[in-house]
Amino acid sequence: MTEAERLWNEYRRATGVDAALVGSFAFGDSPALADELAALVRHGPKRATAGLVLEFERDGEPIPRPGDHWVVLGGDGEPVCVIRTTGVEIKPLDQVDAAFAWDEGEGDRSLAYWEDAHRRYFTRVCENVGVPFAANLPTVFERFELVWPLDQVR
Repeated sequence: MTEAERLWNEYRRATGVDAALVGSFAFGDSPALADELAALVRHGPKRATAGLVLEFERDGEPIPRPGDHWVVLGGDGEPVCVIRTTGVEIKPLDQVDAAFAWDEGEGDRSLAYWEDAHRRYFTRVCENVGVPFAANLPTVFERFELVWPLDQVR
């Protein structure tokens, strides 16, 4: 049993949730970014994330659906918390709005910050996949809630 599965089972026992764990993942593309973003989920304002559809296809990962449960991993691969998807939209990257940028909880939470940080990140993703970056790439915009550990749930 992995540590992520242990955390998941602890959550289920404590809350009585009768659901399946969809998977576990780390945010970002480096251990440092994974740690930073996981901390924003567990202790801060991060309640949304965005990923290019081509990332999900490349990794063979399912597109999140409302009600899905995920274990968030830190940069060391250890579980940090459990989240539950509350909403998903797939639309072009350049259709992000200020409310979504705010909910992502990164930087100063502005749309300008979001666009700059995500353009840099998604450019790296596209380079790794061998696809040119474009502002209209299909993007999964996911909102979620922190559900475990309970001492962090607000």
